[in-house]
Amino acid sequence: MIEVREANMRDIADLAAVVQVVDAYSADPIGLGRPLPEEVKASLPDQLRKLPNCKIFVAVVEDRVIGAAICFIGFSTFNARELVNIHDLAVLPEFRNRGVGSVLLNAVDDFARKLGACKITLEVRENNKAAERLYLRKGFNNPFGDVERTYFMERKISPGGSPDPT
Repeated sequence: MIEVREANMRDIADLAAVVQVVDAYSADPIGLGRPLPEEVKASLPDQLRKLPNCKIFVAVVEDRVIGAAICFIGFSTFNARELVNIHDLAVLPEFRNRGVGSVLLNAVDDFARKLGACKITLEVRENNKAAERLYLRKGFNNPFGDVERTYFMERKISPGGSPDPT
């Protein structure tokens, strides 16, 4: 039986388990293909704890966190209402294809409805076909269709605050 609950942001064990799940996803070829750097793993719990708009849901089996949905509450200017962005939805490899992602998405959906959010957004990597199929089954779609594509872009900032040339 999979239990889904909100992560306790004051509980170091909960946050350490979330880091473990994100690290496993990062190391996977459908993630970044490499584990998180040690300094990121060390600072991530404190950084997440500081964010007032962060909501994390964890999937638990027999007291073990096996998946997580890390969400951020944002705002849609087109709808003048809050939205929920699923920044990361990750499941430990040995628990994939067992409905864990689906129950996590249900928890996020329940939260978004209670919040009165206008929508839930997420990004999916092109090589993550299993996740894409799950999202489509759960009613997610590309609002632009095949005509117009939206690209995720980034510009890294160095620790000093200036643009990173790499």
